[in-house]
Amino acid sequence: MRIDRCVCYEKTFVQLQRVAERTRARSLAELQQHVVFGKRCQMCHPYVRAMLRSGQTVFDQLLEE
Repeated sequence: MRIDRCVCYEKTFVQLQRVAERTRARSLAELQQHVVFGKRCQMCHPYVRAMLRSGQTVFDQLLEE
């Protein structure tokens, strides 16, 4: 399984990581101030949080909060 995006808004974690780097967003809420994602099903939230912590943009396992 390859998890690499917010499916609802079709934003890849690579795209979100670039916005986070550019804006210095360090949390999901800060990142959402600059780009729309994760407002529908919210299943991407644990992955985005992990991405912000680690820099990883592709996940092969299910993450839960």
